[in-house]
Amino acid sequence: MVQSFDRSQGRVGVAAAAAPASEATFTGNRGLQIEEPLIFELGQSGRCGVDLPEPPKVKDRLNGLRRTGEIGLPGLSEPQVVQHYTRLSQKNYAIDMGVYSLGSCTMKHNPRLNEKVARLPGIGDLHPLQPVSTVQGALEVIDSLAHWLKTLTGMPAVAMSPAAGAHGEMCGMMAVAAALEAKGERGQRKVVLAPESAHGTNPATAAALGFTVKPIPANERGRVDLLALKAALGPANGSEVAAIMLTNPNTCGLFENDIIEIAQAVHAAGAYFYCDGANFNAIVGRVRPGDLGVDCMHINLHKTFSTPHGGGGPGAGPVVLSAALASHAPYPWIVRDGEGWRIAEEGREIAGTPIGRLKAFHGQMGMFTRALAYIMSHGADGLRQASADAVLSANYVMASLKDVMSPAFDGPCMHEALFDDSFLKDTGVSTLDFAKAMIDEGYHPMTMYFPLVVHGALLIEPTESQAKEDLDLFIAALRSLAERAKGGQSADAFKAAPRFAPRRRLDETLAARKPVLRWRPSNRPPEDDPLKQAAE
Repeated sequence: MVQSFDRSQGRVGVAAAAAPASEATFTGNRGLQIEEPLIFELGQSGRCGVDLPEPPKVKDRLNGLRRTGEIGLPGLSEPQVVQHYTRLSQKNYAIDMGVYSLGSCTMKHNPRLNEKVARLPGIGDLHPLQPVSTVQGALEVIDSLAHWLKTLTGMPAVAMSPAAGAHGEMCGMMAVAAALEAKGERGQRKVVLAPESAHGTNPATAAALGFTVKPIPANERGRVDLLALKAALGPANGSEVAAIMLTNPNTCGLFENDIIEIAQAVHAAGAYFYCDGANFNAIVGRVRPGDLGVDCMHINLHKTFSTPHGGGGPGAGPVVLSAALASHAPYPWIVRDGEGWRIAEEGREIAGTPIGRLKAFHGQMGMFTRALAYIMSHGADGLRQASADAVLSANYVMASLKDVMSPAFDGPCMHEALFDDSFLKDTGVSTLDFAKAMIDEGYHPMTMYFPLVVHGALLIEPTESQAKEDLDLFIAALRSLAERAKGGQSADAFKAAPRFAPRRRLDETLAARKPVLRWRPSNRPPEDDPLKQAAE
């Protein structure tokens, strides 16, 4: 007999032992696990899903640039295309399927109301080069969202154009660099302090802008070591520090209790305080970063305000700025004149020394619309409730697992529960093995091996979206895996995981050392390569 999860009742039940999976089938499929070829391998010459008239012959000026060979696109019917991508979708795990516990990512539900609003003709059909007089509603959306972001953070200015969180980090640190330049201190202040418990992109952003990154260790409570920080800001080194880049709550899932004292020490040294807003969902509506002494902070709309993560895009990472940095924000800005709005794009229209334009056009309109719909549908009270529920869910997971897994730090957490791998000691099972076994249980693994301050870290962020019954099933799966690993079961079962996935363990070392960056269909000869033709 084996345990199973009865989803209809939300409890752990008992079912007959499943029959062992066959080593192979005639098709290579296993039930609904379809062994799906690439779309290029499905295509057949001469097959087409649409019948179009021949284009008229026109005289062009392409000369030798005209393509002479076939473009190499696969030939398929419409049903084949639909079936192919539907089968591919069945290989994915998604927010819409269940608990997506990826720590530090805030994989919350994307409300369908937001999607409906973003697809309204007056929003979804806009073109960024339309006359300003025809997009007044869109500009009002951007301005309204900007007002909400400033209100929720307690900051006087916001830059809306950054295209993602990391882009927002760069924007904020460029504003810091511009402020230092205006004071004649850019050449002197070249060091950025980055706590070990901060978000992983912070050091990369600082380095990309030419700063030297100095790590600040975490203390035994998982928070910034205040003595080490003050030493880095002391008379011997403080004049070299440009800023600190700190995440709060931090990536250990803990609130930095000394945050105000940290801000005071940073400002006393003449530096700026950059706060990474990756975990703003844990405190939105309850804590305003501006009240803590923060000078700039990016906001991940796809985390706190439920816009889609989108596989790397579309993103939006607005940056709120203090009065000390507001004049260095990039343009464009949305300006209200009388009864309407306009776009301020020239430096001469904006007081101070803005850092210029960071991207084409005016920001990610679809994401702005979704975020504003989320904020307005929740209201201030709803946002406060969402942050409370996110913290409650994480602490429920922590309390339910602490007797079989090993919490990294004592006490309650904020939005995410962090465990180390000490509960797996002497079992032969690694963090990676444990996470791979979660796939067989029907769950996407949590974040592994991050933050680096914890050995073999397992970082779980359930968000506020999950019902208690779903969390109970998730917790039951993790408890079963932990008890199985600690109960003397052979580690080979974990190292063989995942057994029930379209792909099993990949050779990550080979992939890193010999990456295949381009794929060519076996039925296309090299001379028909369109890139080769274009190069010639």
